[in-house]
Amino acid sequence: MHSVEIRSAQIGEIDLLAQLWHDGWQDAHASILPSELARHRTLESFRQRLEEDLTTVRVAGAPGRPTGFSMVRQDELYQLYVSKNARGTGVAKTLLADAENHLAVAGVARAWLACAIGNERAARFYEKQGWCRVGPMISALKTPDGIFELEVWRYEKTVSDLGA
Repeated sequence: MHSVEIRSAQIGEIDLLAQLWHDGWQDAHASILPSELARHRTLESFRQRLEEDLTTVRVAGAPGRPTGFSMVRQDELYQLYVSKNARGTGVAKTLLADAENHLAVAGVARAWLACAIGNERAARFYEKQGWCRVGPMISALKTPDGIFELEVWRYEKTVSDLGA
């Protein structure tokens, strides 16, 4: 495993990151989430969401060649995606540690994330990194048709001791 550098996203990478997110979402969620939600998770929807939150996007990989990304919102690890080719290389672990550090530096004591029920690969990964499943919760997801309520697993982790 080689060293993974994490950096801020560049505006010129939105299309590449949207494709990475779309591919990852399809791989991890398309078969386990309701089709009513899946029809809203288009490449363009991921692109729009990245544009809206670009300042919170942290990227692994050389400029123009992202292998993964994370996004945080207040006390939430909002998104974490890694390309299929980068799985098992340490990219996800490094992105997660970077996000946890950013949350801690922002003054967050206990961070949380939502994991799709049935996404066992992600659940195992989060648990291996010290995140605890605290139970189910309803996540209010924005779609063009309004809010889509989805039951998810809620994970939490104390990050206050991580910030430098």
